[in-house]
Formats: sequence, C-alpha cells, structure tokens
Amino acid sequence: MSSAARLTAITTSTLSLLRERQRLQTTHPTLHLQQIVSNLRLLRAGVIEAESQGVDDIAGPLRAQYERLLEILGEEEARKAGLERIPLPTPPSPPSPTSSCFGERKMSPEPVYEPYTDDPDSAPALDEGGILLQQRRIMDDQDAHLTHLSSSIGRQHHISLQINDELEVQTGLLDTLDTELDGTDVRMRSARRRLERVARGAKENGSTVTIVLLILVLLVLIVVFKT
Repeated sequence: MSSAARLTAITTSTLSLLRERQRLQTTHPTLHLQQIVSNLRLLRAGVIEAESQGVDDIAGPLRAQYERLLEILGEEEARKAGLERIPLPTPPSPPSPTSSCFGERKMSPEPVYEPYTDDPDSAPALDEGGILLQQRRIMDDQDAHLTHLSSSIGRQHHISLQINDELEVQTGLLDTLDTELDGTDVRMRSARRRLERVARGAKENGSTVTIVLLILVLLVLIVVFKT
C-alpha cells in the first residue's frame, strides 16, 4: 500500500499543478492534465486501499483532499478522464451463525486493484524542498516566456517608430510636390493668358501688318529700279 507520506506528497503536487493550470487555462488548456489525472488515480486507489484496511485516520483526510482536487479539476474534465468519486466504505457484515461451525478461520479480504495507468510511478514523492524546486522551475519558465514576449514587443515598437518616421518624410515630400504643382499651375495659366493676348492682337492687326510689309517691299523695289 502507498504510504501516507507519499499520498500526501502526491496531493500537494497535484494541488500545485491544478493551480498552475487554472492560471494558464486560456493559453494552455491541457497544461499538466495528464500528470494531474495520473496523480488523482493514484490518490483514489490509495484511499480505497486505506479504507479497505481500516486505516480511517489516513483515509479520511485523503478522501477529503481527493474530493477537493476533483472539484478544482472540474466535473467535465473528470468525466473525460474517467475519474469518479470514491464510494463510501460499506460496513462489515456480521458473521453468520454457520461460520462458527468452521472454527475461527477468517476469509481473506478481496484484493483491491488499482486503475490501470500507462505510467503508474510517474508521480514520485516530493518533499517540501522538491515542491519549492518545482515551483521555482515553473516560475523560471514563465520569466523566460515573459522576457521573450518583452523583446518581441520592443522590436515591434522600434519598427512602429521607423514606420512613423518614414511616413513623416513621405508626407513632407508630398507637401513639397503639391506646392510645386500649384506654382507650375499658376505659371501655366499666366503663359496661357499672354499667348491668348498675342494671338488676339495678331488677329486684330493682321491687315495693318500686311499693308506695312507691302509698303516696305514697294519702297525697296523703287530704290532698286532707280539705281
């Protein structure tokens, strides 16, 4: 039979695993589930064995601890894992009158079989130092995960700052281009107005210019022929 110290250590270890699982339920829903189920099966078998041997001072507290751990795990998870509540022990039946005919020989108690597990010895007994070491290891793992997450957030922040600087530069370039386009549009409008005035003047004074040119040509011809 498992010793009371080992069952107590299993109870303490299982409680720590359940608390850790509750804290990380959203991100790691199956954290320590296999170990917790294995520990609860060992604890249930130990309580049944202790009750069958009449060790009530050990079986009573362990039964209460098992029921408490089962409630923390949850009814649905317990049902999926095949974990059941420990049945109440049946009181011993009074000896039958016919048993005196066969002397004082006692019937051997029916053997209690522990539920089958793939690894029945997977939960070693842990003393207080072992439990503290286990908790420290879990906290170190969490610190490592938090450090990695902090580094990732820092990199994302740095990239965001670089993107913001690039956007500010691009905004300045777009503002400069918009200003230059406005100036070019003003100059184009001014040039168009001047061309329109020149074209309008040439259209209105076209005949006068032609007459002046013909007079000049005539004067040149007179000068040529006289000489």
